Amino acid sequence: MKYDVLHETIYGYESPVVLSQQLLHLTPRELEFQQLVSHSIEVEPAPTETGTREDYFGNPITQITLAAPHARLTVRAHTSVEITPRAAPPPAGPWEKARDRLRPGGGTPLPEPQQFLFESPHVELFRELAAYAEPSFGKERELVEAVLDLARRIHADFRFDPKATSVSTPLRTVLAKRRGVCQDFAHLMIGCLRTLGLPARYVSGYILTAPPPGRPRLIGADASHAWVSVWRGNSAGAWVDVDPTNNMLVGEQHVTLAWGRDFSDVTPMRGVILGGGEQELEVRVTVTPQ
Repeated sequence: MKYDVLHETIYGYESPVVLSQQLLHLTPRELEFQQLVSHSIEVEPAPTETGTREDYFGNPITQITLAAPHARLTVRAHTSVEITPRAAPPPAGPWEKARDRLRPGGGTPLPEPQQFLFESPHVELFRELAAYAEPSFGKERELVEAVLDLARRIHADFRFDPKATSVSTPLRTVLAKRRGVCQDFAHLMIGCLRTLGLPARYVSGYILTAPPPGRPRLIGADASHAWVSVWRGNSAGAWVDVDPTNNMLVGEQHVTLAWGRDFSDVTPMRGVILGGGEQELEVRVTVTPQ
């Protein structure tokens, strides 16, 4: 599948901003199953300085600085990407095997998966998460099968409700209310897996959404998406991506942007400004299949 993605972010300020420095996670990763055909980022007004680099997790990022006063900031990321089918994940063995590999004396130190075992800014680890996860992780149950069962239960037990949460809603509140958005469900699943000793990372990206029957696709009707990547317990660095919001393995309809410990590591756009006062934010995403 080939997709064109337009991600627009528009800030309107009550008073002029005299200095703005922003960090953008808007460039998709190059992966075995994902090839970047073209990519560009337009900024209005034009930035004084622009730079690109990779962050700690290997995600491509763009840094911009605007030193001229402005009352509005628009960032448009244009992307064309080609997605090829992923091979079905082979059996990974009992989930306890992956857990025990990372325990003291469990084998060769593996810092890459180990860094995704601990609490992070949006993923607090507490006993109720382990209790929710345990029914899916019976003794010696195959890892991928157990992970997919956890995703199925989250999909069944939690209601998608954009008004129920915000970026700062604690995970305890999400678990208690049983509602939220894809970001919340990804954080919830990550917390469940980490409390069991299984490394899990947060993946940001896009997903192709279907318009209502008989309706055309609308510009700006799509949205950023999030899912979970779980370490399969081997030294080859194999991970399996699961989408609890849609109860499925991640496939050709998903476009991967970046990954980290949680949302705070891969925020599409964040930074600091001098001035501005009150501000309004508008975000529009359009994913068009070619």
